[in-house]
Amino acid sequence: MHFAVAAAVMAIGDAGLMSSPLVHGSGSDNPASGTGSKDNRLSQAGVLIGSSRGGIGTVEREIERLCRGSSRVSPYTMPSSTVGMAASAVAATLGIKGHCLGISNACTSGANALGEAFRLIKSGRLRIAVAGGSEAPLCRLCIEGYGSTGALSQRAPSSGEDPGVPRPFDAARDGFILGEGASVLVLEDLEGALGRKTKIYAEIAGYGNTSDAFHMTRPDPEGEAQAMRMAMDEAGIRPDDVDYLNTHGTATEIGDIAEARAIKAVFGRRTSAIAASAIKSMTGHMLAASGALEAAFTALTLRDGVIPPTINLEEPDPACEINLVMEKRETDIRTALTNSFGFGGANAVLVLKKYAA
Repeated sequence: MHFAVAAAVMAIGDAGLMSSPLVHGSGSDNPASGTGSKDNRLSQAGVLIGSSRGGIGTVEREIERLCRGSSRVSPYTMPSSTVGMAASAVAATLGIKGHCLGISNACTSGANALGEAFRLIKSGRLRIAVAGGSEAPLCRLCIEGYGSTGALSQRAPSSGEDPGVPRPFDAARDGFILGEGASVLVLEDLEGALGRKTKIYAEIAGYGNTSDAFHMTRPDPEGEAQAMRMAMDEAGIRPDDVDYLNTHGTATEIGDIAEARAIKAVFGRRTSAIAASAIKSMTGHMLAASGALEAAFTALTLRDGVIPPTINLEEPDPACEINLVMEKRETDIRTALTNSFGFGGANAVLVLKKYAA
């Protein structure tokens, strides 16, 4: 909840929807009554925040209290551990009274939040949406839980090497490194954004959301490929139009291979010509927040013409035949895909285009 609110306040400030810092009014139970000067249109905006684990740290803390002999848990345990409470907290803080939705769809949740916000705006149901992902999973339960599935890196410290280095698509990868944080974006219809003369980073042009319908933890390349095709179909583009791929790239052995095969199935011989990045090599896996964060990075790639590198890639896995950028590259990018995949066979893909005024 704290991550989501902090990121949302930064986002609306950056979007020009708040002219002064939001400060909670003294003696008020409603943060929206603070001294920040907000655009009137914000009250009818929407909030969509994705989270996979919600307040799992709160649950762990209260269970520990009971195990230590406490006779009761905090009355905030249930509301503050609810996945949707991050969206509600953002809405309360910003005084947003429109569409409010918490999305929990494993690691695709943040990308789903952006995609669903895009659809709501495209359909005319919203003019402005505050959307993204937030995650705070750095607790023993998450580390033990993901570790027991074999998804976390087990690499031990060695001389000259830091432990816990994410290695997407590397031949020596052995799992992801857990991270946490939030990324929140402001989505708006073009007419409104131009009318406010606000900065525009990129255009969301397409969204694909599919299910593998296959396995709880093992991904299916066909389901991932279908999500990419669906997003491109909505955007009205072909594989030849794509300049850049922001991969899901978790550094799990089967996950990276599945994604590489899905990319090859969609792009065929063009796969080797499309620049690709694995952002989690630098951030770790922030679960639901990663999809939203990687969408933000993709928007910046389009705006600035700078492709972020995939670091820690010492020996690319020959089974993952994609064109990974290993050093920062400056080049003009017009159309990009950003992939997010998750447990349960959840797949979410966004197509972003460079905005040309």
